[in-house]
Amino acid sequence: MTLPSNHSLNDNLMDTHSKKFKVRLGLFIIGGLAIFFIAIFIIGKQDNLFDPVFKITTTFRNVSGLETGSNIRFSGINVGTVDNIRIVNDTTVRVDLLIKKSVHQFIKNDCEAGIGSSGIIGDRILIITQGSLDAPLVKEGQYIVSKEPVETDAIMESLMITSVNAAIVSFQLAEIMVNINSGHGTLGRLIQDTTIAENIDRTIINLRQSSRGLDENMKAAKENFLLKGYFNRKEKVAVKAAEEFTKDSLEIKKEQQKALEIKKK
Repeated sequence: MTLPSNHSLNDNLMDTHSKKFKVRLGLFIIGGLAIFFIAIFIIGKQDNLFDPVFKITTTFRNVSGLETGSNIRFSGINVGTVDNIRIVNDTTVRVDLLIKKSVHQFIKNDCEAGIGSSGIIGDRILIITQGSLDAPLVKEGQYIVSKEPVETDAIMESLMITSVNAAIVSFQLAEIMVNINSGHGTLGRLIQDTTIAENIDRTIINLRQSSRGLDENMKAAKENFLLKGYFNRKEKVAVKAAEEFTKDSLEIKKEQQKALEIKKK
């Protein structure tokens, strides 16, 4: 029985390693090609390479960071991408849009293009608003109107103005409450000075007593034929004045009570 030589053993080992290497190399190439095709599919889908599209244009004074490849949304759905952005002159920037033909039936020629963001600090996107129902469909290469985006700086400036105004109002309210608590001003006197309410009560009581006395005089005067007409006129004037004064006094008391309730709160 002859034993295998060292040379034949080495050849077998080399053949085994060569086969394993070829298998690994083949798997690596297949995996790389799969990743490559998946990447092409994803990029192509985002750029509408596999979907039929139509092209429309619009213009802005300022695109606010919008870039080529940015998504286009209609009714909250991504329907296309920005194909090209170029400066026409110092006040106009032209934006070319590629939109899927599957949504062409919904894009009317009176739609408006605007610029927004996908989140609070997200990427810029182009938004197409819905048009009117009876408007014709937009045509290939047609221009649609746009509305300028609101700049972040303008929003911050508006918020600053609002906060300053709120601070001024808060200071003024605090000053009014201090005056009320110290009894200054008309409202402060109504709340702090209890004699006003007492005076109003006494006035109403006196007025009622006077009214009763007037009623007695009127009853006596009615028996006198010569003074009947005169006292009748006087009675009407007095009663009207009493009613108006009573109404005004009650309103003052109500205002005082409301002010006291506000102070308690």
